[in-house]
Amino acid sequence: MMRTILVLAFAAASTAFAQSADWPVNGGGPANTHYSKLDQINRSNAANLKVAWTYDTGDAFADSEMECSPIIVHGVMYASTPKLRVFALNAATGKPLWTFDPREESGRPGKARNRGVTFWESGGDRRVFFVYSHYLFALNADSGKLIPSFGEGGRVDLREGLGRPAQDMFITATSPGIVYKDLLILGSLVSEALPAAPGDIRAFDVRTGKIRWSFHTIPHPGEFGYETWPKDAWKYIGGANNWAGMSLDEKRGMVFASTGSAAFDFYGANRVGDDLFANCILALKADTGERVWHFQGIRHDVWDRDFPAAPSLITVTRDGAPVDAVAQITKSGHVFVLDRDTGKSLFPLESLPYPASAVEGEKLARMQTLPLAPEAFARQKFTADLVTDRTPAAHQAVLERLRKVHSNGQFTPPSLEGTVVFPGFDGGGEWGGPAYDPETHLLYVNSNEMAWILRLVRPPDAGKRMTAENLYLRHCAGCHHADRAGSPPEFPSLIHIAQSHSAAEITSIVANGRVRMPAFRQLGHPAIAAIVDYLVSGKNPTVDIPEITDSGMKFGIDGYNKFLDPDGYPAVRPPWGTLNAINLDSGKFEWKIPFGEYPELAAAGMKNTGSENYGGAVVTGGGLLFIGATNYDRKFHVFDKSNGKLLWESVLPAAGNATPATYEIGGRQFVVIAAGGGKAKNSSGGSYVAFALK
Repeated sequence: MMRTILVLAFAAASTAFAQSADWPVNGGGPANTHYSKLDQINRSNAANLKVAWTYDTGDAFADSEMECSPIIVHGVMYASTPKLRVFALNAATGKPLWTFDPREESGRPGKARNRGVTFWESGGDRRVFFVYSHYLFALNADSGKLIPSFGEGGRVDLREGLGRPAQDMFITATSPGIVYKDLLILGSLVSEALPAAPGDIRAFDVRTGKIRWSFHTIPHPGEFGYETWPKDAWKYIGGANNWAGMSLDEKRGMVFASTGSAAFDFYGANRVGDDLFANCILALKADTGERVWHFQGIRHDVWDRDFPAAPSLITVTRDGAPVDAVAQITKSGHVFVLDRDTGKSLFPLESLPYPASAVEGEKLARMQTLPLAPEAFARQKFTADLVTDRTPAAHQAVLERLRKVHSNGQFTPPSLEGTVVFPGFDGGGEWGGPAYDPETHLLYVNSNEMAWILRLVRPPDAGKRMTAENLYLRHCAGCHHADRAGSPPEFPSLIHIAQSHSAAEITSIVANGRVRMPAFRQLGHPAIAAIVDYLVSGKNPTVDIPEITDSGMKFGIDGYNKFLDPDGYPAVRPPWGTLNAINLDSGKFEWKIPFGEYPELAAAGMKNTGSENYGGAVVTGGGLLFIGATNYDRKFHVFDKSNGKLLWESVLPAAGNATPATYEIGGRQFVVIAAGGGKAKNSSGGSYVAFALK
């Protein structure tokens, strides 16, 4: 009876809003430009925006996040919650139609991230695809029920079909796939430490779940790029994965994917070479997965310089004529603009030699390439003149610390003393991605300007017997620090873990992995039990260790460390976040403004500092730029897209660390954003808030 009611409700919503202007694909459309032609909300009336409806998922919990950008199809909104339940709403009213809880099917509880779902339809067959843990689910879009004919009972195990055993490895997908004809093309999120799964890009049959093609981002023997790795690297290296999503040129039948670095992120003695197709923009034939062209942004990456967002398919003007192109933002604050057919850069590139590594076994690429235009949208080198002047004490403390580490700009080798990565591991540009306006050819990108310190450390040697503390230092300290304090919320503190988790729960997490954490089942039960005992009681037993294949990892890192002043604010002078408009015809900035504030600093008179920001923008035919993203002030903003003038803002229940969506139903334009918060120890939320004119 309940299923009948849900289906009827869905049908009624679809019929009533048949004339709706949808937002059917993550990023607004296959080209991933975050653009909508809707103009009911415009410069003249944006100040009149009001909350149209709010949907509270009820799923927020301590340190949870919600980064999902919803899609809207036939007047129905599909999205996910902090606990990764999938739901459908009437997009005009916010009234729920159905929910699906993947935890009931996968048995893998815990914090995770999701940035969207994928919709496909053929006739009356409508499906929503969604990844939770290592499973790809296919749901009936009308009812939210699993489709039994897809995979095994409605789901496909992403650990299968990778060309090597991966049952004990972490693999999931936080970004939604993209649909081409009857194919769902999907990337993955894998561990950034070894052992790690390979980053194959795969196309699944939307009806059956069978793999129709795979592109090996770590080439197999006989494949293009194999010689850029050590022999048989495909058998043991992981990563080089498309975690940030992809875009599609339906007319050309080409899919464009950006890839990340190979595992391990920061030391590559076991992957000497340029490492194709890590850190690449890939153009593939969507029907077959065949490579058309590639562009590698960084050779042999040891700085975690993943391409952080899906490519944007744009059209620019060259010599008075339109040219179809691909725009790719980077964590370093650059934009690569490439010809869509050939991969050739449309702006001049400069290849320069960079210093070699002094670390044992490491062989960095001699040459690296950066674009000469557009000008970088983030500062490139943390020098003494950029040290914070927030207070004299903060200035002096940061200056003294800066003098003890290496800080020479892009491609400074990782070191045992410490190397500044600026802008940091979280941008410049980040996963929210840019918005592109086809009317003006302006690219809008929000940027972080946070310095981090990368320090290599030598973990304890693996032997036949090891203490629990040395096991922890070898396998856990790279993320959770030697002192177990972590870098919350991405890498939680383990100091008081026994207060929130039982020994059995910790054992399960260590053995099976969780979210970004890889599984350590290969260590064996005695070693895992010793680590758990060390975390829970502080005991330090010595145990026998099974013989494990050496990964060649002579060095790890001492954690993910932001470079902060003694009061916890960024070590550099503001702006700590910016919003940028770049003309991709000329490569010149149209405008640039600080983006975000720290409320307590603003109250004390230090305003417009900018702040960390996550989630992208939407640009419209109404002359507007909609964006949340700012991490501390929890604001949702509307800017004039032509000059960056703030036209309206509203405080959300939690930070809107997600990309919004805009759509029209029954002649009324809405803009909706997920208010999930939870980053940098800020309060978490679980609401979707939709705005419209009165």
